[in-house]
Amino acid sequence: MPNLDALILPKLAALEPSRQQGGLQAGSGPKRLRRHLRPVDGALIDVASNDYLGLSRHPLLIERACQWTKHHGAGSRASRLVTGTSAELLALEEKLAHFKGTEAALIFATGYQLNSSVLPALFELAPQPLVFTDRLNHASLHAGCQGLRQIRFHHNDLGHLEELLTKHPGEFRFIVTESVFSMDGDHADVAALSALAARHGAHLYLDEAHATGVLGPQGKGLSEGRATVTMGTLGKALGGAGAYVAGSRALIDWLVNRCAGFIYSTAPAPAALGALDAALDLVPTMDAERTRLAQMGAALRAALQAKGIDTLASSTQIVPAVLGNEARALAAADALRTAGILVVAIRPPTVPAGSARLRFALSAALSDGQFERVLAAVATL
Repeated sequence: MPNLDALILPKLAALEPSRQQGGLQAGSGPKRLRRHLRPVDGALIDVASNDYLGLSRHPLLIERACQWTKHHGAGSRASRLVTGTSAELLALEEKLAHFKGTEAALIFATGYQLNSSVLPALFELAPQPLVFTDRLNHASLHAGCQGLRQIRFHHNDLGHLEELLTKHPGEFRFIVTESVFSMDGDHADVAALSALAARHGAHLYLDEAHATGVLGPQGKGLSEGRATVTMGTLGKALGGAGAYVAGSRALIDWLVNRCAGFIYSTAPAPAALGALDAALDLVPTMDAERTRLAQMGAALRAALQAKGIDTLASSTQIVPAVLGNEARALAAADALRTAGILVVAIRPPTVPAGSARLRFALSAALSDGQFERVLAAVATL
């Protein structure tokens, strides 16, 4: 039997060429794809995380998280179908469903867990499902479609999607896409998507991870009742941890019975549920923060474009700065870190080859002075 480390180490080495190979140069040298964990310097101005409304440090979320922890304990102790469900958790899911405008909702521990297990449970409902997916969908959505052929349409190209729907008729068809795309910062035309799905008798599965809390009336996202199934995360604009799926009562009851990621996972920690309870009280009141966030996004795009840097079709709080080469993106991230700005270089396979980038994720918690420092640092790239 081969030694496991002996198999791992050469593959790790191949991800990061040596200096002699030119891997540290900003030009067209070998790719630098190895990831490393490193602690975050709290003194840096953070434009890398997804805390879009600054709620992760809001006093009310912290207070409510502590209250739920004192009442329920540090952990939930079991899966939801054993002892992991409380009356308070059921009431919280009703509150979440009301926020999303659906009959019911179900809370999961993470977004990846949700997408990778909810989609297979849905595909069980009928034989030979056909799945139409945006080419830039998140990895968790692709994981949920494993075992099925994905009929992929060009990114946000509804004309191409309609061609594919016409070409591939079927009784059970799903369109799977995001409302806001996490690496490009653009958004889908959800109203047009919904109308297209209805014309072709297809169901729409909408990932609202980066829209929940930020876009739509009172931050409720872009779905507005237009999707058969809507999911979103609780650890981005909502400031806590976990994910939700929302839809009809029958849908949620089916997932309770057939979704492996729900059935066999320990329930979310009480602290995360308490934070969500507080976030649902606050988010509908934060229109001023959402307006400021949109203004900051527009200003940052203008600053990057003035330097000749491509920001793709970004129209949200997520602003990519596409630099193309992996080493160039890493060097730019290092330069900004030196200037006191925390932004992360995103490289393949997370983004397509040749589109390595800095991913700016803005937050309403940034002060005017901090955002001015970000713009000043960008001007020196």
